[in-house]
Amino acid sequence: MQDVSAQKTVLLIGASRGLGLAMVEEYLKRGWRVIATGREGSTARLRELSAGAHRALEVETVDVTMPEQVAALHARLAGRELDLLFVNAGVKNDDRETIADVSTDEFVRVMVTNSLSPMRVIEAFQDLVRPYGTIGVMSSGQGSVANNTNGHYEVYRGSKAALNMFMRSFAARHPDDPRTLLLMAPGWVKTDMGGPQARLTIEESIPNLVSTIDTHAGRSGLHYVDYLGRVVPW
Repeated sequence: MQDVSAQKTVLLIGASRGLGLAMVEEYLKRGWRVIATGREGSTARLRELSAGAHRALEVETVDVTMPEQVAALHARLAGRELDLLFVNAGVKNDDRETIADVSTDEFVRVMVTNSLSPMRVIEAFQDLVRPYGTIGVMSSGQGSVANNTNGHYEVYRGSKAALNMFMRSFAARHPDDPRTLLLMAPGWVKTDMGGPQARLTIEESIPNLVSTIDTHAGRSGLHYVDYLGRVVPW
């Protein structure tokens, strides 16, 4: 049985389904203590996992777009020490929408959920991450400006590019921070968001993504990499 004092702890924000839920399962397999969150009414699968996880999985409820809920979660976890904080929460709009026809309300929804809210979580919870721990967020290869040669998915792309820029600004404001900062691109994965035409299965993406996060532990500064550890151009 693993020494509880040596057990690493991860807080996974946005882990009720898809990639986030798969990350919960992967970290449990690797012997981590996991604190996983979902929005109100979305945590049934997490609670099922928790029942069989021998107290290794704690389930919390938070909507990252509501600052008061983020603050309340931080208050509940005050005093905890995290080896890894990872924000996975995100949404997308209709794939066919462009900047020319997306509504203002839909644009705001995607940008607030994918760009502003993850950074608010990082700002709020960074004090719980150990001095040589890791702070990561689920970005996307579609957030790469250099790689955007064919358009498509442009509202979603813009939200992830903005997230990348905000994370880079966070790194610039903390130049002497020894912690690892990660922008992770999971690849195009078959999930509710990725759709059935996606190139990768969850089993091909997430174990590799978690291994890449682990490999980068202890490497200070900001890294924008994909699930196989390959550097993604800005």
